[in-house]
Amino acid sequence: MTASRSEKLRALRAVLHAESARERPAVKSDINVTPLVDVVLVLLIIFMVVTPLIASGVAVDLPRTQHHARKPDDGKDLIVSVTAAKQFYLGALRFAREEDLTRELVAQRRRFPDKSIFIKSDARAPYGAVRTLLEALHDADIDDVILGTEEMTAKP
Repeated sequence: MTASRSEKLRALRAVLHAESARERPAVKSDINVTPLVDVVLVLLIIFMVVTPLIASGVAVDLPRTQHHARKPDDGKDLIVSVTAAKQFYLGALRFAREEDLTRELVAQRRRFPDKSIFIKSDARAPYGAVRTLLEALHDADIDDVILGTEEMTAKP
């Protein structure tokens, strides 16, 4: 009871004709924004968490001044921090002595000559530690130094 070749072809044409006669669903032109919103929210959360970590240097309590000149952070500064315990940092990297820090700053300035040095010294740091650092920078012929301060707020 094998079907002949012509019967098989007729059956195949009937199946194909039945499929083409069926209605196809209409094309949706709406954009599904749910995945886009999910990705944007995840990126927002990542930036909110990472942004505080990007702040350069070590957190110090800067001295306060009345006539505070603001310099916008353009990312072109080598940030040096001096803590109250006389610890020296370049960014987040700790140096045991200011000579080692000065040597690294000279190397950084050779690689990036347009960068200036921004010193953030804790208000409780001994004056001698900051002066020694400034003298070492002067001896290394680095004269583009900025001292960081915070603006003193007026009491009402």
